[in-house]
Amino acid sequence: MKIQQPIYLLLVCCGILLVTSCSDYETYGEKKQEERDAISSYITANNIQVISQTQFAAQGDSTSVEKNQYVYFDNSAVYMQIISKGNGSVIPNGQTNLLARFSEYSIMSSVYTYSNFTTPYLYDKLTVTRSDATFTASFDSGQMYSVYGASVPSGWLIPLNYVKVGRYTTDNEIAHVKLIVPHTQGTSTASGNVYPYAYEIYYQKEK
Repeated sequence: MKIQQPIYLLLVCCGILLVTSCSDYETYGEKKQEERDAISSYITANNIQVISQTQFAAQGDSTSVEKNQYVYFDNSAVYMQIISKGNGSVIPNGQTNLLARFSEYSIMSSVYTYSNFTTPYLYDKLTVTRSDATFTASFDSGQMYSVYGASVPSGWLIPLNYVKVGRYTTDNEIAHVKLIVPHTQGTSTASGNVYPYAYEIYYQKEK
């Protein structure tokens, strides 16, 4: 049976579109590899020294700022640098209200996306609930809340195992960390796009 020319041309065009769309499609595995490559490039570009959890523990659960050390957590793939452990106490079981100052940097795009550093006395408020070693949290207000909703990235909670949260005084610094957070521990945008983000965060008690 002879195919009429208009129908033949339509089938050819459909075939071209199908091949093009298939070649443009990235698998989840490919996106994860791109994320790993981006994190590796970021670590190299910023002269970050990655240490193991064993070394981190041997150093008293601390990282050397002078050596620009970040500890890598195997179970979450989060990297953390503790700049200051803070002047307060570890968060107890139950609920604690915290204030956070932060900046968010897109490692894939090489741009700062959001920050509340630019406005003095502007904080993101979050309620943290601790049950032994398990932390959950929700944003109550602030820039992260307005952009991403109430859900707090899991990566933000990892430092709470190691810092002491108090109030700022002229003599003591509040808890201060830097993080590299993969998409699995990040915001809904990070998760949806398989994007890693770098954060700088200060934590203090609300009252």
